[in-house]
Amino acid sequence: MVTFFDSLIAGILQGIFEWLPVSSEGVVAVFLNLFSKAADPVDLALFLHLGTLLAVLIYFRKDWIKVLALKDMVLFRFLFVSTLVSLPFGYLFYKTFDQAAVGAGLLALTGAGLLLTSFFQKRKIESDSAFWDKDKLAVFAGFLQGLSVIPGLSRSGSTIFALSLGKIPPQQILRISYMMSAPAVTASTIFLILSENSFVLSAWPALVFSFLAGFLFLRLLIEFSKKIDFSRFTLVFGILCLAGAFLEAIM
Repeated sequence: MVTFFDSLIAGILQGIFEWLPVSSEGVVAVFLNLFSKAADPVDLALFLHLGTLLAVLIYFRKDWIKVLALKDMVLFRFLFVSTLVSLPFGYLFYKTFDQAAVGAGLLALTGAGLLLTSFFQKRKIESDSAFWDKDKLAVFAGFLQGLSVIPGLSRSGSTIFALSLGKIPPQQILRISYMMSAPAVTASTIFLILSENSFVLSAWPALVFSFLAGFLFLRLLIEFSKKIDFSRFTLVFGILCLAGAFLEAIM
């Protein structure tokens, strides 16, 4: 049973860390393990992505209308391919990996990837070149998004790294990364509700808080990214991620 206070904190943590290069489900699961009586903290942490999913749908509503109306076929194709890759790999990793034993190492790997992202952005600006075309990029980004079901590997951090390999304008990388989460989160939420529905009723307050915190923090982060060079933005993300990995390793 999850108390109202636990729901408040878990929802806020999900709403903040979903957009940062730290595994949100890892942070929420750790909190629930330590301070709540949730029967399955990892599944509940994954379920709370539904709140930030609503934040993504509402914040990028104009983009979603274009995608669903097939008026932006480039973005539609990218989201379709990346989701097609994410779902089977995500299910495989969810069923295969020890969900509690990998956090610090994968978090450090995410941080290193984000430091490389900073380098890739500078190289693209200097040479006007890209590493991969959009279809290969969608497959790789989808694979990393599927892998991020494991607590410790940040979904946003890993997909930002993947997107930096393509010829995508820096201001569009965050938008695409966050929009990528919507189809995968929708599918995983349906799966969790159908297979582990015992926690659903008690989790609704946490969903509300994850939506509210997620929408506000997403807006803040997008506005901040517009005011700073993106290579510096990802450099800060990478340093934060490595710091988080260090703290998790010594705790």
